[in-house]
Amino acid sequence: MNLEPAVKYSHTLLKPIIAPGDTVVDATVGNGNDTIFLASLVGKAGHVLGFDIQQQALDETATQLTLTGMTNQVQLIHDGHEHLEQYLAPQQQLAAAIFNLGYLPGGDKRVITHGDKTLSALTACLTHLRRGGIAALVVYYGHPGGEQEKEMVLEYVKRLDQHTYSVLQYGFINQIHEPPFLLAIQKR
Repeated sequence: MNLEPAVKYSHTLLKPIIAPGDTVVDATVGNGNDTIFLASLVGKAGHVLGFDIQQQALDETATQLTLTGMTNQVQLIHDGHEHLEQYLAPQQQLAAAIFNLGYLPGGDKRVITHGDKTLSALTACLTHLRRGGIAALVVYYGHPGGEQEKEMVLEYVKRLDQHTYSVLQYGFINQIHEPPFLLAIQKR
């Protein structure tokens, strides 16, 4: 067995906790890989809320969802993830949420996630996360603005009450070029 990169390990952690019929969030749709992964786990009775501010990302993901036959359980939302709370009912529970921080691979590298908006979305996710649920953040920070977001997110998760949340940091420490790392937050 090989050690998994951060993105793949996020899926390894999420797979056993997401069941058919669950509601989950893809806070950064990007190229749609996480959206499709989540849709396959929640099944036709479940629901994926997928956020992205770039129409290109949503269009490409919609095409992939059509090709895989998973359009019915996914709601693609052309909005920033910081507005996530507006799309959830007050008592809505989430099984999981996933974030890929940084920029859209192959897209405009000037369009990035920002710490304040990410923390707003993460706070909403944690508020709605059910017991045993996981919010996974893959932190890419080797770009302008990335280091600031990384520090904001790390400071936030370090302050989470250990009686309510378990926080894991996973990543390779001997790779060059700021390798991404995973933060996984599980509600106790």
